[in-house]
Amino acid sequence: MQTDPVILQRLNDVSRLAAFNNWLGLEVVSATSGEVRLRLPWREELGQYNGYLHAGIIGALIDTACGFAAATLSERLLASQYAVRCLRPAVADTFIVSAKVVKPGRQQIFAAAQISALDAPNRLLAVGDAILVPINEP
Repeated sequence: MQTDPVILQRLNDVSRLAAFNNWLGLEVVSATSGEVRLRLPWREELGQYNGYLHAGIIGALIDTACGFAAATLSERLLASQYAVRCLRPAVADTFIVSAKVVKPGRQQIFAAAQISALDAPNRLLAVGDAILVPINEP
């Protein structure tokens, strides 16, 4: 993915406004029109009782990545729906989340995301998708 530095800076600025993203340690590492890539370093407090990445965090990563991919096309959005499919226990030193707009629209934007480990990018840990709604309120 060829990164657009203006989009990347805007998304990192938006991400820094979210206390949850700051607590996660989430970083937007690349972005272009309709696509983003996020990075999340593992921390013990992100885990569930078996030491894997908690499914709630996986859902948040999919929601955020899909939202950021859509935000490259429309500035103000709300998630209408998102789905998560955990494919295997999520274990990694660093997680990578890639998201892409599947179908843009004026009333709905459809996006899909996948999560893998930085050191094994072809071994999917989870996938998901989201429907985002552009809002025009001030």
